[in-house]
Amino acid sequence: MYPGKWAAENPEKPAVIMADTEAVLTYGQLEDRSLRLANHMRAAGLVKGDHIAVMAENRFEIVEALWAALRTGGIITVVNSHLTAAESAYIVDDCDAKIFLLSTRLDKAAEVADQCQQVENRIRIDVAPDGGNGGVFAGWDEYEAVLAAASARKPEVEPRGDDMLYSSGTTGRPKGILPGPTDLRIEDEAVPLIRMFTDLYGFDDDTVYLSPAPLYHAAPLRFVMTTHAQGGTAVVMSGFDAEHSLAMIEKHGATHSQWVPTMFIRMLKLPEEVRHSYDLSSLEVAIHAAAPCPPEVKRAMIDWWGPVIEEYYGATEGIGLTVINSEQALAKPGSVGREGPKGIVHICGPDGEELPAGEIGVIYFESERRIFEYYKDDAKTRNSRHPDHPDSWATIGDMGYLDEDRYLFIAERTTGLIIAGGVNIYPQEIENELVLRETIADVAVVGRPDEELGQVPVAYVQLAEGIGPEGEAEEIRSWLGKRLARFKIPREFHFVPEVPRTPTGKLVKRRLPDPAELAG
Repeated sequence: MYPGKWAAENPEKPAVIMADTEAVLTYGQLEDRSLRLANHMRAAGLVKGDHIAVMAENRFEIVEALWAALRTGGIITVVNSHLTAAESAYIVDDCDAKIFLLSTRLDKAAEVADQCQQVENRIRIDVAPDGGNGGVFAGWDEYEAVLAAASARKPEVEPRGDDMLYSSGTTGRPKGILPGPTDLRIEDEAVPLIRMFTDLYGFDDDTVYLSPAPLYHAAPLRFVMTTHAQGGTAVVMSGFDAEHSLAMIEKHGATHSQWVPTMFIRMLKLPEEVRHSYDLSSLEVAIHAAAPCPPEVKRAMIDWWGPVIEEYYGATEGIGLTVINSEQALAKPGSVGREGPKGIVHICGPDGEELPAGEIGVIYFESERRIFEYYKDDAKTRNSRHPDHPDSWATIGDMGYLDEDRYLFIAERTTGLIIAGGVNIYPQEIENELVLRETIADVAVVGRPDEELGQVPVAYVQLAEGIGPEGEAEEIRSWLGKRLARFKIPREFHFVPEVPRTPTGKLVKRRLPDPAELAG
């Protein structure tokens, strides 16, 4: 399934609406423009399995490039537009892009362009002014001119491609996640990911999907793809804003949406009169993922929005999935659900041995479906596999446990575990408590080396607007003392203007400032 089917039936139906400008991309336009771009790619020598990179803010051209790549059999990488120029250029180079599309609206566009001249075919989105860019866009094709010159004739066969998105890089340089090969064609309906999301969440041609997150992230990109495969409309925001999100649900009658817990927390902290001034009755499914959600936050969201809150636990790697609905979440607070849609969960010890219910270990998914590999990193790929089942069991390094009913609970990624005096401390547990405090807007907990205990937890706190740090550390410490064991309470509280996160809500703990710098 692809937009061409819906373009033939209803070419004027909106495929994408940009929430901030109300600009509309119809199915007829999406079919025509993605086909022309795909034909340009073919004319440039792109063949099945070749790589395409696109870097832009949320805009129509990302969606057009996605479908163009998919219908050539290409592998598309949507580059995180919030990275530095050097980080962006690394990904473009690492993915071996034969075609690179870059929005000149990005502040770092000229710098990225300067570092990516090695790509064979370069396309700039928007006309780049000559002044101030040092000529770095010389030799780049202009997007609209490319489309105008390209053929609009549909080939007889269009092999279906895929995406190769990059890990967030919170524990090192990001790596491309290359899915296994398929023999699908663009019009095939048996696309596993689309079929799974459709069955789980009821996407159809009446769906209005609201995306408040960047399209370079796996979930928004793939949910938009699913929306278009089923003939629905995607409403894309330029970035998350708590109240604006509520307004967009009401204005467009959104039926489906996707969030991260940080967004829930920020919406819940809106004044009650603001929260209840919008009509959210159109919502049928509000999906959240990407980070653990504090049970109190989920309960509050269900109380507010009703039993439409759905959670899944998975990863860009696509190794497996657990799901949990509102009723199950209330019955099993803190769980991310049960296995089923994409494989069986195993909890394993350090030597690969399976652990009984209630014991924390590494989470593996067992699946007979095609399995990913980290692009050009055989060692990381091998390390993701179970030692006894390398062909069918894989992990991303998260820790968790299964209860007696096989509901999965996440503990912490192995790299984030704090071991204090031989006791395991999971930062997420502390963060879940701290984020509920009214005076705190955001928080990150990390381990600090300690001569006596090895490590101790410390907290970086972003205070709510209007709250000063004077005396706040003691207030927080006292408040936490009623909620957590003493050994879990952070030894230090560092107040920062903003906790560093990716735009998808994941903490970037390596970008936290040095405590010595804060003291100075």
